[in-house]
Amino acid sequence: MSSLHYWNYPTEIFCGPGALDALAERCSLLGMRNPLLVTDPGMLALEPLALLKAHLSDTGLPFGLFSDIASNPSMDDVRRGVAAFKAGNHDSLIALGGGSAMDAAKGISLAAIDAEGLERFEWSQVIAHYPTLADFPRLGLPRLVALPTTAGTGSELGREAVLTQSELNVKRVISHPELLPACVILDPVLTRGLPPTLTAATGMDALTHHIEAFCSPLYHPMSSGVAVEGVRLIQQHLVDAVSDGQNMAAREGMLVASAMAAVAFQKGLGGVHALAHPLGARYHKHHGLLNAILLPYVLIANQAAISFDIARLARYLELQQPDFNGFLDWVLDLRQRLGIPHSLQLIGINDEAASWVGEQALADISSSDTNACVLSAADYSQIFRNAVHGVLPGVTP
Repeated sequence: MSSLHYWNYPTEIFCGPGALDALAERCSLLGMRNPLLVTDPGMLALEPLALLKAHLSDTGLPFGLFSDIASNPSMDDVRRGVAAFKAGNHDSLIALGGGSAMDAAKGISLAAIDAEGLERFEWSQVIAHYPTLADFPRLGLPRLVALPTTAGTGSELGREAVLTQSELNVKRVISHPELLPACVILDPVLTRGLPPTLTAATGMDALTHHIEAFCSPLYHPMSSGVAVEGVRLIQQHLVDAVSDGQNMAAREGMLVASAMAAVAFQKGLGGVHALAHPLGARYHKHHGLLNAILLPYVLIANQAAISFDIARLARYLELQQPDFNGFLDWVLDLRQRLGIPHSLQLIGINDEAASWVGEQALADISSSDTNACVLSAADYSQIFRNAVHGVLPGVTP
């Protein structure tokens, strides 16, 4: 039986070692004649880019390269990418990397066709004007193929891009149905060089996506089911992927779990992301690491609203103590095994901006509106302070 899997949920996916070999044919079938390859500068000397460039060169497909993006890509990065897209007469895009490359490529795709698109399809405008996918205008965006080299953001299966508005130190969620990549290549070979610390942080990012989606108060049982299985895959594979980066089964399991998370969080995210977005914009810290640190503090803040559902999830995971406390202990133990810091102050963040963080978290309606329970700006400020100082209310050190 072949180790290469083909799925179409919610877009075309090729999954398994060697899936990269399908890229050129898919580009041809999608009418991609001169794609712009978008990646981050840290990828320039690494194996995944070398493998991808060799594959495209061997198949004779011309391409350009754009890598002038930050780890938290900004709207200015996107505008530079649009200039490169147009200067090279490109007709499509390939995104290689983590969430930064995916988000930048999506932003370039949108802004290359609609100069006002980053503003028109910002989340608050989407909520106000485009309540369903059918309400969005058809734009004919350039085709995008996504090849993740990390297993965390799930951006390859999402219709959103998260971009920093640098002048305000805030992150904006941009959404349009045509931002969903036309094809996704999940090849674990492209992730085997990811360092253990980034494997851990991105894996915890995927875990946070699944947990927040599962706890969202919105009714979406299909996404809830995906989230439950996604958490189990992470339980099964994350530690192995961190301890042995050449373990292809673990790498593939984490790629699948990460991609599944974008399907799960159609149900919504929550307070972890509401806090992580402004913190990432202000302090320029890795998004997955912020999520990993914040997760238990937000779980405790939501405990009254999620205890029943978390107990169901704990039973599915076959935890020895199948209730909220047992699940929280599992999260804390997993973080410790992965070397995730327990507090924000350990990564250089203090609580001097607590009021601003609380206000920004509440204003991040793409996440705060679907938190498990209603939290105020003051609530978010207090959760932030707890996370800075490593205080878990009700938990005995």
